Amino acid sequence: MKKCIEIKGVEKVFNTEEGTEFVALKKVDLDIFENEFVSIIGPSGCGKSTMLRILAGLESSNKGEVVYRGIEHNRPIREIGMVFQNYSLLPWRTVIDNIGLGLEFSKRKKSERIEISRKYLGMIGMSKFENSYPHELSGGMQQRVAIARALANDPDVLLMDEPFGALDAYTRIVLQRELLKIWQNNKKTVVFVTHSVDEAVYLSDKIVIMSSNPGKISEIVDVNMDRPRDRTDSRYVELSAYILNKLELLDSVNR
Repeated sequence: MKKCIEIKGVEKVFNTEEGTEFVALKKVDLDIFENEFVSIIGPSGCGKSTMLRILAGLESSNKGEVVYRGIEHNRPIREIGMVFQNYSLLPWRTVIDNIGLGLEFSKRKKSERIEISRKYLGMIGMSKFENSYPHELSGGMQQRVAIARALANDPDVLLMDEPFGALDAYTRIVLQRELLKIWQNNKKTVVFVTHSVDEAVYLSDKIVIMSSNPGKISEIVDVNMDRPRDRTDSRYVELSAYILNKLELLDSVNR
């Protein structure tokens, strides 16, 4: 498989208000391959979101480098899109105008923006809501719009920072299925941050387990299961239990 992103010895240090240093990431090395679905899981404070922001070019590292398709990457680019947990929709814009926001920044013609936005509205099953405003939508619907907005820019890589974390259990499962359909149909590389072991096993080709203090990769697990995955399958249950036990062990070490 062809490498899409290479993370080489990345470190990130923050200065606290007390004048001390907090090491968020320490010597992180990771290869992400083309069209791969990679989940990053670990305890709070292990640097998951910080690493995602560095991949997006929204945060700089103190050491190391991120290489995107053979070129060092350290700033936001159109080829790498990001979906946040809090939706980040503009309340004064309709659904279709929110989806077309990036296309507007790219100076695309209005007719073209509408055509592309409607394509992704159909993909997320929300064609009837193109003239609705964010406050008229449920949390799950708002997150669908946020995903469609990111996809409308046609990124090569989609970064997702706990996008389903604030949703109820049923809506979360529904959107997991929708995300897999979109990923399989669009052949994107996805890097997905989550706190949910079940979500990571259900979605991923590869799961990166991180430890904290400092944040670093503890283990990389390949998920060798066909899709769609059955949550009652013995292999699914065993892998979920293995990862959960690993996280509990890491948590006990850091207490």
